[in-house]
Amino acid sequence: MRILTVHADYIEVEARTKAIKDAEEVTEKKMREDEVLVVFTSVEQGDEDVAAVAETLRKEIEKVANQIKVTNILLYPLVHLTSKPSAPRVALKVLQKAEELLKQNGLKCNHTPFGWYKGYTLKCKGHPLSELSRELKAGGDVGKIKEEGEAVSDSLKQEAEMKNRFYILDVDGTLHEPDKFNFTKYPDLKKFADYEIHKTRVYAEEPPHIKLMKEHSLVNYEPASDSGNFRWLPKGLLIKKLLERYVTDILVNYGANQVETPIMYDFEHPALKSYLNRFPARQYTLKSDNKSYFLRFSACFGQFISMHDMVITYKNLPFKIYELTHYSFRREQSGELAGLKRLRAFSMPDMHTLCADLEQSKEEFDRQFELCKNWNDELGLKFETAFRAQTDFFEENKNWYMSMVKKIGKPMLLEMFDKRFAYFVTKFEMNFIDNADKATALSTVQIDVENCERFDLSYVSEKNEKTRGPILHASIPGAIERVVYALLEREAMHMKQGKKPMFPIWLAPTQLRIIPVSDKHQEYAKKILNEMTVGKLRVDIDDKSETLGKKIRDAEKEWIPYIAVVGDNEIDSGKLSVSIRATGEKKEMSVQELVSLIEKNNEGKPFDKLSLSQFLGKRPIM
Repeated sequence: MRILTVHADYIEVEARTKAIKDAEEVTEKKMREDEVLVVFTSVEQGDEDVAAVAETLRKEIEKVANQIKVTNILLYPLVHLTSKPSAPRVALKVLQKAEELLKQNGLKCNHTPFGWYKGYTLKCKGHPLSELSRELKAGGDVGKIKEEGEAVSDSLKQEAEMKNRFYILDVDGTLHEPDKFNFTKYPDLKKFADYEIHKTRVYAEEPPHIKLMKEHSLVNYEPASDSGNFRWLPKGLLIKKLLERYVTDILVNYGANQVETPIMYDFEHPALKSYLNRFPARQYTLKSDNKSYFLRFSACFGQFISMHDMVITYKNLPFKIYELTHYSFRREQSGELAGLKRLRAFSMPDMHTLCADLEQSKEEFDRQFELCKNWNDELGLKFETAFRAQTDFFEENKNWYMSMVKKIGKPMLLEMFDKRFAYFVTKFEMNFIDNADKATALSTVQIDVENCERFDLSYVSEKNEKTRGPILHASIPGAIERVVYALLEREAMHMKQGKKPMFPIWLAPTQLRIIPVSDKHQEYAKKILNEMTVGKLRVDIDDKSETLGKKIRDAEKEWIPYIAVVGDNEIDSGKLSVSIRATGEKKEMSVQELVSLIEKNNEGKPFDKLSLSQFLGKRPIM
């Protein structure tokens, strides 16, 4: 038998037409259940022992119901969960028997009409245990379960049950209950606090960045892959590569040792088996040579295993190791996937720092806090900050927290928990608030107090003794894809405000568009293009057979920062007529002046060419 459980705010079901000859007779074709665990079931060939299979199903449902604390169950027969369905009469008997057993144990239970085509509307809650899939086998002992597929860590289960408290930490050190704090001056903090406290993850409508990423031919969905895996087109890939190179330069200059580690790992590796239960993430799994593997969800364990094999002394500390993961994989729940904000395959700049002791880890945490702040400030991304901390750790280190609050200069959200559900004792996140008032963590650093023991990581102290200390997990941007999401969402906000949207100039796929007034000006436009190829800028020519007005409108739609029109006047004067998007100005400039202006905007940032023809007429439509 296969099942899919969904913890839902509600489900509405309507039986429409009979799907099989022996469908159940129904009097009420519409039904609704609230605060319910919906159990989609598919009875398979080999499940003919109705009593045993029903008891197995009963046990699994009660286990999930107890974890998420629900008493209302709806059984929903869904034959499409399997390619090997049992006979309908067997499936119906299993369904009816399981319902009877659940009711005997005090649960409210119902089932949707069996053998009907049905329509339904469901609102999934979106917490870590709200969607679980299982394959159940009854045999030998009644109720024996074999579970395969999605692995759910103990950390995810503990996070769902965790008792936490939220506060607003003011710049003077005062802790406020969120419902008593005056948010008048801090509307985005109010949105962030509401989002975190109420955990409303699902979008009611498509986030605007999805439309923009398609319109600009940056990124698109990949129908041949799993949901949450994307195809990056030349313009989008250029932006992504530049961001990756920029953060890598920052971290290598900071002293991080860059490495590359595998993307798949053995479930049975002793350290990894333990670690998986302490990391709040879901994994993709696969089999090879009768062994089970999972695709990495971060670079943590690859770097830890590498560090284990190194000889590190106190002179090397704090020791920093870094990888830009292409890719990390997390089997996020389908209801929470939202374009580039939350996806299943992503590129993450992942750095870990082995520290001598807690004091050194706090010093490095402070430095990495500044790196994250500077990164987001440089990109012009406004953010709200959250600290998450074990209660006793926060109380012992409140002055340290306050030093970081003062660097930001405004109140922050504070989440405190009495019992650790994962490996970290504290962390911060810098969160972007999007057009739907939902928050996304762009940057984070965590103090890990468990994994040195788990992975046997140590350094040789001044006393020549094997010593263990804390580890910092740092992601300056949490994922490169999320940076692109935030940039596009920010520009969508600007459009609502009547402002002209644009990328930072160093990230713009085309920084200068040359537009010849007519075909007779094409050669002069090509001459200018050749003069500019010696500089570090991305320039192209609109050589299509369109009107001048249409070419200018197209460049505006692409958010081109500089547009140079070339006609008789420009040929005679030797100057270009340049429209500057950022200011709305029009200026006459020489070729060299324009090149220098764009290069100044690129200064201190990585540069790369766009892998599309410089002639728009030669580009395919993507």
